[in-house]
Amino acid sequence: MKLLILDAGHCLSLALAREASRRADTELVIEQGTIITASRLEAIAPDAVIIPPLAHPLNMAPADVTAHADAVDSCLDACQAQNVALIWCVSDQLYEDGLDVPIDEHVVPAPRDDSLRRLVQTGDRIRAEFQRHLIVRLGPLFALEGSHAWLNEIIGNLVLGKAVRAAEDVIFCPTSADAVAMALIGMLQQQVSGAEAWGAYHLAGTEPVSAFTFTSMVRTQLLTHLEGRGEQITLGEVQPLKHHHDAKLRRVLNCRRVLDVFGVHQKPWRLEAGRMLDTWCLTRESNRVSDTGASA
Repeated sequence: MKLLILDAGHCLSLALAREASRRADTELVIEQGTIITASRLEAIAPDAVIIPPLAHPLNMAPADVTAHADAVDSCLDACQAQNVALIWCVSDQLYEDGLDVPIDEHVVPAPRDDSLRRLVQTGDRIRAEFQRHLIVRLGPLFALEGSHAWLNEIIGNLVLGKAVRAAEDVIFCPTSADAVAMALIGMLQQQVSGAEAWGAYHLAGTEPVSAFTFTSMVRTQLLTHLEGRGEQITLGEVQPLKHHHDAKLRRVLNCRRVLDVFGVHQKPWRLEAGRMLDTWCLTRESNRVSDTGASA
């Protein structure tokens, strides 16, 4: 199976590259930009094009969100021309006001924000015009490297002693970029083998939490990891933010369909974050050893 991945520096693109490197059944071509032409698709001849998500479109400039939607529209035109499957990952923030119950796939987002509505329009067009698509709605992504990685920014600020502010009244399911990469490749292998299960799917980590709880857990585990390695460091504090004064806003994605159709299980975000913190600490220790050796 050959996949074309757009936006080379995105944390999900990097995770897909790592996952593909561990497999003998998946070849990746990664493009730097977010737009692909029909002629370029014809030359590469992939089985599918994957477009990583805007992780936090509510916090972005409207012009940047619109530009992303325009790029996806352009990719759709190219995929239609070459009959290449289109996989577009989107943020759970499209469900701007959330729901009190877990959100099923058939619930199409209806945001009030104009730029988010522009993304929904693109999704509507994909569903109406091109059967061979997957729209994969994701909980907030986290990873150690790449754009939209979140976790690396949290760790970097904490280690520098900076305060990290995080909302405590928005509930969601943090989602490992590595887990998404593994799931997407598994789903597409089944599609290439004839599953033909196109449509919208939800994919997120287990256990709904707030950004404040997630960030606090990262701080606690990071401190434990560093102290366990004999490193004494004063980490920055985690400060709660409130955006909704009356009640907590919940964006919890129901991921049952991806399990029923593809057998993809949700990954516990605590385990994924802990694994990444292990990796970060090992890399930090290795760099310190290298620096000590170089200075000696």
